[in-house]
Amino acid sequence: MERLYEAVCLFFCDFSVPFDNNLAERDLRHAKVKQKVSGCFRTDEGAKLFAKFNSYLSTAKKRGCTSLRALELLFQGTPMLALGGATE
Repeated sequence: MERLYEAVCLFFCDFSVPFDNNLAERDLRHAKVKQKVSGCFRTDEGAKLFAKFNSYLSTAKKRGCTSLRALELLFQGTPMLALGGATE
């Protein structure tokens, strides 16, 4: 039981450990808010493009690349994911 307690409460001592492991829910929340604000996506293709775009930016952030830098690389034709991770 002691070992489990240490693992669960690690975020108290190590501030690099997130409070929860809920990145997937946070990634989906943006799409749900977008859907609520505009009522719906107009087309399936629009919803797919929105999901791809947000997935790319979310992955860039998780790999330590800023959104602006990820977009710069994307529009230059060398997406961050093709480079294998964060740049600069």
